[in-house]
Amino acid sequence: MSKFMTKEDVTEMILLAKRTTGMTWEAIAEKIGMSPVWTHSAAMGMNAMPKDKADALVSALSLPQEAALALAEYPTKIWDQAVPTDPCIYRLYEVVGVYGPTIKALIQEEFGDGIMSAIDFDMKITRVANPKGDRVKVEMTGKFLGYNSW
Repeated sequence: MSKFMTKEDVTEMILLAKRTTGMTWEAIAEKIGMSPVWTHSAAMGMNAMPKDKADALVSALSLPQEAALALAEYPTKIWDQAVPTDPCIYRLYEVVGVYGPTIKALIQEEFGDGIMSAIDFDMKITRVANPKGDRVKVEMTGKFLGYNSW
C-alpha cells in the first residue's frame, strides 16, 4: 500500500521540479491559467486548487498524478505566529505594524466599520522602474466586509 500524499509532500515535489526545470512562478502560473501569487500560495499548501488547475500543474511539472489529489484538498491554514526573521517577510510585518492602524482608519473612513476580505481577494506584485532604484509594487484588493449589528 502506498503512503498517503500530503500537501507538504506535494509542495516539496513542486519546489524540486521548479528547481530542476528552472521554471519561474510566472511561467508555471501561465501554464495553469492562474496568477503567480495564487499559484505559489496553492503550491505552498495555502489554497485548494480546482481539479483542472491541479491536473495542469501536475502535467506542467511532470509530477505523479496522485499529487493532484493533495493539491485539490482544502488546506488547514496554520502559520507560525512569531515575527519571522526572513528580511523580506519581516518588512511586510513591519509595514503592517507601522501602517496597519492607518490602513484600518482609511478603510473605515471610506467604507465604514469593517474589514478587507482575505478570502475574496487578489494580489499582484510588479516591478516599477525608478531612478533611485527599482520599486516593488504590491497591489491587494479584497471585498469589503462590513460588520453586522444585531
